[in-house]
Amino acid sequence: QNGVMSGLMQMLLLKVSAHITEQLGMAPGGEFREAFKEASKVPFCKFHLGDRPIPVTFKRAIAALSFWQKVKLAWGLCFLSDPISKDDVEKCKQKDLLEQMMAEMIGEFPDLHRTIVSERDIYLTYMLKQAAKQIELPRASENEPRKYIPAVVVGVVGMGHVPGIEKNWNSDLKIQEIMSVPPPSASSKIFKFVLKATVFGLLGYGCYRIGHRTVQFVLSMPATQSYLQRLTELPQH
Repeated sequence: QNGVMSGLMQMLLLKVSAHITEQLGMAPGGEFREAFKEASKVPFCKFHLGDRPIPVTFKRAIAALSFWQKVKLAWGLCFLSDPISKDDVEKCKQKDLLEQMMAEMIGEFPDLHRTIVSERDIYLTYMLKQAAKQIELPRASENEPRKYIPAVVVGVVGMGHVPGIEKNWNSDLKIQEIMSVPPPSASSKIFKFVLKATVFGLLGYGCYRIGHRTVQFVLSMPATQSYLQRLTELPQH
């Protein structure tokens, strides 16, 4: 539905999520589920999912990577088996260590960091600012002056996004550009065509071989040979 590469990447990330769940005994994203439960206890509280849609992020991330970067990333995700402890998770809460991990990601996959982290920092900041706009109170008549009250907003985000949100908060943000999905490159189109041609070619060859062997097997059966012999004798009679 979202494209072959995007679908494969999502499957690999689900594998990573399953690995983390197995190691820690709890699924990633528990803070968001907890926020949802807490919001249901607050009267008149509106719960809003403020992150960029996953298909847009995946497609932009995949489009930003070169072919070899995609292979390298997929290989790393396929064979991810490092043990994770709760102490490791606590270490990630330390600002210095978190910044070091983010810096390593920027160094290895700068384009991936831009699409998955930096662009989402902008999107999350924009959505938080929209939610934080003052609320206009209802007026008894058109002549009554407008009155506003401040909105009370609780934003639940990953720690890695906090510095980016703080950095972008006072900027004039536009999200149209980071919501668009770039068209596939010429090399990507060629790769997809070659891949499809190879798959269909192998399927066609496989069907031919199976069909050829099936016909040979049927013809070699005594019942088939007897039936064919009778057919050849019919014109003589």
